[in-house]
Amino acid sequence: MDSVKLAADDETTRMETRDAPPTHFLIKIESFSLLESNIEFDKYVTKEFKAGKYKWRLIIYPNGEDNGGDNDHVSVNLAMVATSSMPANWEINVMFNIFILNHNSGNYLCSARTRRFHAMKMEWGFSKFISKKIMCDPSKGFLVNGNCVFGAEVFVLKSKAVTECLSLKNVVTPYKGNWNISKFSKRGGVWMARKISVGGYKWELWVYPKGDSRGSGRNVSVYLYNVTPFFSERIKARFTIWFENHFSKECIKGTGDSNFWFTNSTRAWGWSSFAEIATINDPSKGFVLNDSCLINIELSIQAIAKRSSSSIFS
Repeated sequence: MDSVKLAADDETTRMETRDAPPTHFLIKIESFSLLESNIEFDKYVTKEFKAGKYKWRLIIYPNGEDNGGDNDHVSVNLAMVATSSMPANWEINVMFNIFILNHNSGNYLCSARTRRFHAMKMEWGFSKFISKKIMCDPSKGFLVNGNCVFGAEVFVLKSKAVTECLSLKNVVTPYKGNWNISKFSKRGGVWMARKISVGGYKWELWVYPKGDSRGSGRNVSVYLYNVTPFFSERIKARFTIWFENHFSKECIKGTGDSNFWFTNSTRAWGWSSFAEIATINDPSKGFVLNDSCLINIELSIQAIAKRSSSSIFS
C-alpha cells in the first residue's frame, strides 16, 4: 500500500491506500459542508456497530475535536459503548483502522492504531485525521457533490503472550549459617545440612566428602540446593560457601555463578571439585580438627522472575 500524508505538519495522520472497503462499518455523510458550518453540530456520533463481541461508535468532528484550538482538520475517533456489564478493572487492547473513501480512484485511505480501552479511556482516534483544505478540494476526490464516506474496522487483540515480572531484592544483610561436619574423613555419599529458609524458599547445603560422580576420589564436592517442594518462578541467588580454617584466616571459598537462575528443574548449583580431599583431610592444613570441619554459607536472594497468564498491570 502507498503511504499518503494528508496534512501540512508532522502531527497529521499518515494513511495507506487500500482497495478493499472497511470490514465493520461505513457512514455516508451528505452535504458535509452544512455539517461543517452548523454550530450545533460540533460532532456527529454514529449508530452502534458490533466488532469483536463489543459495541462501538464512530465520532466525527467536522471542525476538529479541540474546540477553540486547531479547526483546520477533521477529527475521527472510535468510542466503545455499552460497557456497563463489563467486569471491574476491565481493559481491552484494540487495533483499529479509520477510513475515508476517495471517489476519484474508488480506493480507501486508512490509518491504523493500537490502543488500550478501559473505563477511564473509552475513546481513541485521530485529532488530525484529514486536513479540511485537502478534503474540501474537489480535485482530491474525498468530497464529491458534498458527499463523503468514512469507515472503520475494529480488531480486539487476544493476548497469548507469556507475562514475566522481575522483582529485584535489595538485601542489606544476607543469611549467614555454619555447620560442623564430624567424622569428615570417614563419610561417604552425601552430607546434608539442615534446611534453611531464605527469601521464602527452602535451601540445603550438600557436601560430598569423597566427591560426587565427577569429583570422586580426588575432590570434595559442594552444592547449594533449592528444596522448596514446587516453584514456578526463577530465582537468582548470591551465595558464598567456604571451609573455615581452625588455625588461621585462610579458607577454601567459592562464590556462586552470577548468571545462574534456580528453577524447578535446575535446583542446584555448585562445584564438583570444590577442594582437594587430601588438603581438607590433612590436619596440618587446619581445615579439620578432631576429624571435624566447619563449613559456612552467606546467602541472599537478588531477584525473582515470575511468569503469569494474567495482565502485567493487574
